[in-house]
Amino acid sequence: MTFINENFLKLSETYLFVEIGRRVEAYCKTHPEAAIVRCGIGDVTEPLPDACIKAMHKAVDEMAARETFRGYGPEAGYEFLRHAIAEGDFRQRGIEIADDEIFISDGSKCDCANFLDILGAGNRILMPDPVYPVYADTNIMAGNAISFSQATAENGFVPAPPDAPADLIYLCFPNNPTGAVATKEQLAAWVAYAHRHDAIILFDAAYESFVRTPDLPKSIYEIPDALDCAVEMRSFSKSGGFTGLRCGYCVVPKAVKGRKQSGGEKSLHALWSRRQSTKFNGVAYIVQRAAEALYSDEGRAQVAALTGFYLENARLLADALTRAGRSFVGGVDAPYLWVKGNKGMTSWDMFAHLLEQAGIVATPGSGFGAKGEGYFRLSAFNIRENIEEACRRLAAISLEKL
Repeated sequence: MTFINENFLKLSETYLFVEIGRRVEAYCKTHPEAAIVRCGIGDVTEPLPDACIKAMHKAVDEMAARETFRGYGPEAGYEFLRHAIAEGDFRQRGIEIADDEIFISDGSKCDCANFLDILGAGNRILMPDPVYPVYADTNIMAGNAISFSQATAENGFVPAPPDAPADLIYLCFPNNPTGAVATKEQLAAWVAYAHRHDAIILFDAAYESFVRTPDLPKSIYEIPDALDCAVEMRSFSKSGGFTGLRCGYCVVPKAVKGRKQSGGEKSLHALWSRRQSTKFNGVAYIVQRAAEALYSDEGRAQVAALTGFYLENARLLADALTRAGRSFVGGVDAPYLWVKGNKGMTSWDMFAHLLEQAGIVATPGSGFGAKGEGYFRLSAFNIRENIEEACRRLAAISLEKL
């Protein structure tokens, strides 16, 4: 009989958002008249930017002719997109990233999970609590022990580096789930910590396109000396509305190295390139052309308008919560609001109360870790009509029970 990976048995039975979906579906079956407003998952609702649509139509036409047909593409991504990213996201901002340090992928969720393929057992893993559940779950699957740095109201949900050493550090800013954004000084402390302990930072910048406040960093590479200790992951899911297209990228600078158990160091760039060429066949040509279009003048303006739309949704939710006297963070430079509930109710209690009393789907904070207990997350990804309705319902329900 074939043995299983028993690390999977250490996980909760279902993934957080699968469990939320199950509970909402059960509620809707018993309350078919309910008009549900979903402010839980971070799925986009607005159409793709017009620049992407035009690029995909052109790419589809290319696939219809033998002379321009594309079959298997380069596993790391087409050069036209890697160059657009390296130039548009980094070099124009004074950050020297080479084209071949960009790896096109099907999203940052997959990248942050798959990166464990090239890292050995026994690494000391450090991540915030609360945290995007994929970071913790994939390390549990790999059999890694995890330590947590606590993100709390007292530290503005941006934890400082601990005294104890770590080998692999997960950071996400703007943060999912709290919506908090780290300053350059706060990120510099983490870069210094990584150098002090010869550690590597996995930096998830999936929501960088929502940052509007001047001087707040969009990239870990805005911090001096981060290019030799940090890997950065980004996604077009939120910036370009690509949740249904699946495209993102991972930046692996050649200067980032890991230790060999036999002694010496090895470039993670070479290992990641080997991993991708073996396990990944690349993102569809049509989708990569759509992503390239985001870097045109037209595309950039449309991304700004799209993310601005969701930020306005976040502002409306923030105003409604403020009028209701609720304590929260986020909603500025980020599409999520992290809302404090009253004592005596668990996060899942609050989830049920919002669903049953207001028909609003939120995400229970405890699903993001022990320090998320007592909070719930609201997502600004929705059509304006639904957000306005959610605001009216938040004002109408018995908030003192939250």
